[in-house]
Amino acid sequence: MASERRLAVGPPWLAWRGEVRAQLERIHDLKLNFDPAGLASVRRDAWHVDDYCRSLPPEPPGEPTPAGSFETAKGLLRDYEFADPKRIRAYYWADAPLEGRDMLLEIRYLALRVRVGVRIGVVFDEVKEIADRSVRVWGWAYRTLQGHLERGQMDYQVWKWLDTGDVEYRIHAVAQVAETHSPVLNLGFRLVGRRKQVLFARRCAERMERLVSRRDGGPAEPSSRSASGIVVSPASPRSRPRGRFGRAGAGTPA
Repeated sequence: MASERRLAVGPPWLAWRGEVRAQLERIHDLKLNFDPAGLASVRRDAWHVDDYCRSLPPEPPGEPTPAGSFETAKGLLRDYEFADPKRIRAYYWADAPLEGRDMLLEIRYLALRVRVGVRIGVVFDEVKEIADRSVRVWGWAYRTLQGHLERGQMDYQVWKWLDTGDVEYRIHAVAQVAETHSPVLNLGFRLVGRRKQVLFARRCAERMERLVSRRDGGPAEPSSRSASGIVVSPASPRSRPRGRFGRAGAGTPA
């Protein structure tokens, strides 16, 4: 069948040409499309290296407070709720541990929906010493898999400076355009990918600030989950996933 051949070839997949469940299972077998060991020494004329920082509502000095900005942002990071649902949607197994989690990302541009795979390869949970100051850091980084339109890594972190209580949301990205089996998508991404990448990061920062300010001290809204145990994130009551979930989880998430 044509759908089985497309699945075997691997991503990128057009969203209306496959089931989320089958695609999630398929990306589990994919390897990274780059070597993470080389990221620290990439040439900036060949790779894009970006850093973004957004201030969040501050807390009292010291370790993060329960239900404060840091813990609220941490929950949003863990569930991928900070991403702009107009530009991306993620699918992943509800019972998957954070480190090593495979995520099927649905990239949205105008009417186009393209799915690619990433894998969370690093989880950050530490206190760092920077210029004689202590900062609590939590977050994770995902890495691109074979068939992704890019190759590289994006770090998403929340920082709390313990001496002042200042809380920040940070993104560090190292990426370059990748070649896939789809010449049309390759060309399209070369034309608009960089501009959309920067806009995506900025919109993530704006959404994180907005959600943390709204939920600080209150309960978080849960991500959507299908009957097959697939989480759909970010949750959006106005934008339900369009793809098929497969026989074990047919239909849209409850």
